[in-house]
Formats: sequence, structure tokens, C-alpha cells
Amino acid sequence: MISQSTAGALREWRRRRRVSQLELAVRAGTTQRHVSFIESGRSTPGRSMIIRLAESLDVPIRERNALLLTAGFAPAYPQSDLADPLLAPVRTALERILHGHRPYPAVVVDRHGDLVSANAGFEVITRGVDPRLLEPPVSVPRLLLHPLGLAPRIVNLDQWAWHVVDRVQAESLRNPTEQLRHLAAELTGLAPPRSSTPDHLGFAVPLRLRVGDPADRELRLITTLTHFGTATDVTVAELRLEAFLPADAATSSALHELVTW
Repeated sequence: MISQSTAGALREWRRRRRVSQLELAVRAGTTQRHVSFIESGRSTPGRSMIIRLAESLDVPIRERNALLLTAGFAPAYPQSDLADPLLAPVRTALERILHGHRPYPAVVVDRHGDLVSANAGFEVITRGVDPRLLEPPVSVPRLLLHPLGLAPRIVNLDQWAWHVVDRVQAESLRNPTEQLRHLAAELTGLAPPRSSTPDHLGFAVPLRLRVGDPADRELRLITTLTHFGTATDVTVAELRLEAFLPADAATSSALHELVTW
């Protein structure tokens, strides 16, 4: 018999993804009856079936390892330290992307939004924030929305703050952890009431940020998120690259002036 904790976890992941037993069965190449028996604990799936079900539900690979452990199997995915020599190609790739993105800001964060690395562009836009917010571990979402962080300089905070909050809440649903839940609650408390007059560029929410000393320039930035889509190492799979791109020529010109090459 499969452990009730494993059966319950698989059932919960399916419900969280809003997938029926039949749809999951089709994705995983099995039958609805088998899925039903696994979720009720009446059938004991092998290691490969647990992995197939987890993959079909887009379960984060850290949690796939947890499912395997509760079922009595060894983890399938390694978890390396980012400083491990085996991950040297990953570090090199990230460093090249961060360097190549200059003068535009870019950061690499972990699954909780904590800063792993940043380029000179990001250092420019975060100048003047409270030094305590820059003490490791640096929470990038908190740095953006905290009143001692960038929040006072974000012109459209009532709109852009919810872009950050919604993304953290979505990640908390996709990859539930206590840290993410607490962060989502904290950011919700920091965000102003939602604006009813969107200031979008037709396809994205711009970050309108004042910079300089005094803060007399306004940057208009849009963001992109990138991750290693085929990663089989837990650490690598959880890394996210967030790049800020200029939304107009004036922003591009200003960043070329502000960032030291």
C-alpha cells in the first residue's frame, strides 16, 4: 500500500493544478482507475510512476523528491550548491547574461525571490535604499515594495506593486512554502489599494521609477523572467533571471549614462 501521505500529496497536487483524474491519467500514460487507486492508497505506484505523475502535474522537482522519499524511494534529482564545480557552466552562463544585459538592470533570484546575483544596472536603481534591505538574504520583492526601499520612487506604485504581489502569490500556489506565503502576506500589506486606471503599454505593466540624486529622472522599464527549462538539479531549476528592459528611448539613454561600464 502507498503511504497515505504520498497518496494525499498526489491528490492535493492534482487538485491544486485543477486537473481531473482522467486528464492526469492521459498525461501520465495510465488509466483513470489506476490514478484513483493510487490517490486512495489502494494501489502502490513504482518510482517511475510517481515521477510521471509529478511531471504531468508540473510539480517542482524539489517536491518530486519529497514525494519519492515519503513513498520510500531515493530522490531522483540532485541538489547541488551553486558554488559546486559541477555547476560552473551554469554560473558562467548567468554571469554572461547579467554582464551582457548592461546597462539595463538584471538579477538572479532563488525560488523565494532572494537575490543570488545582480549586475551594475540593478545596483544603480537601488542606490539610496535602506542598507538593512541589502543585507543578505536580500528579498528582491521586499526591496521593491518596502517604504525604505524603492517604493517611494515608484511613480505608479498603486499599479506596479500588484504586479509584484500577484506574481509572488502565483508562485506560492505553484510552489507552496511557508516563506513564500509569509512574503505574499507581507507584500499585500505593503501594497497600496489597486488602481482602477491601468497604465499599461498594451502588453506589460511598466515600472516607472525615479532615479538620480535628486531623483529627477524617470525610467520606464518592463520586465522579463527566464529560467532553466530543462534543469534536473533542484538548485538550478529554482533559479530565476529577471531582466529589466527600457520601455522607451529616453530610459535606454539614461541607463547608458548612469551605469559605469
